[in-house]
Amino acid sequence: MQKNPIVFWELASHDAEKSVKFFRDVFEWDLRMDERLGFYVVEVGKEAPEVDGGIFTLKRAKLPFLTLYILVNDIEAMADKVVDHGGFLVEGVQKLPTGSKICLFNEPSGVTFAMIENRK
Repeated sequence: MQKNPIVFWELASHDAEKSVKFFRDVFEWDLRMDERLGFYVVEVGKEAPEVDGGIFTLKRAKLPFLTLYILVNDIEAMADKVVDHGGFLVEGVQKLPTGSKICLFNEPSGVTFAMIENRK
């Protein structure tokens, strides 16, 4: 397995329901609303080669976006490493209701990615 793999994606849409319908109709994805997280999720399971993902309606951002999540073991240390290597923290480390932690960052050219540390 690749070190620090991409393990999740999320699509910020102007209309989550419309986007969900599109992906259901076109690709036959099984998306369901996760009330705890507040957005639609597609889970492929641990054995599948695909990556889980989610779709939600924009609240703060003006433009739709896609974010790739990179799995890390120590998110605080990796956030420091991002900054040390010319990146920028868009949103510092935050704990999710699931117990996992996330951090959004820009790599040096400005493209946004996210890191996730699963709950321990």
